[in-house]
Amino acid sequence: MSSVSRYNILGVGVSALTLSRARDLVLGCRAQLRCGYVCVTGVHGVMEAQDDEALKRIYNEAWLSTPDGMPLVWLGPPGVERVYGPDLMLAVCDAGRSVGLTHYFYGGTEGLAEVLRSRLTARFPGLQIVGTFTPPFRPLDAAEFATLQADVAKTRPDVIWVGLGAPKQERFMAQSAPLLDAGVLIGVGAAFDFHAGRTPQAPRWMQRSGLEWLFRLCSEPRRLAPRYFRHNPRFIFHVALQRLGLRKYPLAPPAPLRDPAARGTGP
Repeated sequence: MSSVSRYNILGVGVSALTLSRARDLVLGCRAQLRCGYVCVTGVHGVMEAQDDEALKRIYNEAWLSTPDGMPLVWLGPPGVERVYGPDLMLAVCDAGRSVGLTHYFYGGTEGLAEVLRSRLTARFPGLQIVGTFTPPFRPLDAAEFATLQADVAKTRPDVIWVGLGAPKQERFMAQSAPLLDAGVLIGVGAAFDFHAGRTPQAPRWMQRSGLEWLFRLCSEPRRLAPRYFRHNPRFIFHVALQRLGLRKYPLAPPAPLRDPAARGTGP
């Protein structure tokens, strides 16, 4: 698998990517097993990782950690583009048709994955969605994870799209990727709700100008206000310290390799 350089944002290594490059890397996982997992990384994830070294390690051990938010694009090297989870999902679904890429949806509320399947297959004729799994709002127990394992082993998807929200989806992917017979797991947060038509997306001009958070805050103030008011000022403060050289933010070292079979039954 191709390696991608990373740049350090508060100790989180963000992959220096464009959307087309990320899409092509995912397409390269066709017919392969256990390529790893992909985190779409924004301010929320970076700041959650400041308080959780295990989560920071999960981001840094990901195959790709894409710049999902505009602040991470602005802080990156020249040529970096936003690799937004919902856009990556559409790009891979579209381009994957020509190579027979297969997809699996994990996450969402009851019935959401089937709505998503219906809408995306209508939008992209020939799209191959081989399965869906709606988990409970808690970690899977051993029997539930065994059911998921068996279904994935039967369908062998090239891509498992994970829509649990950060950081729950990152923890799930890190624990599950070595145990599932799939190509790559990609955590795309709210993309399931967006593409199923359940939640409105910000206009493109707001996305490009870094104001998507404001649109989402106005749409879901009760849920998102605590997150934004806690994380956004802290992010600006810590980035200023890093840029001025007043504080070091080392990348978390990789964990020692372990036998996946010794990790237990499920996440």
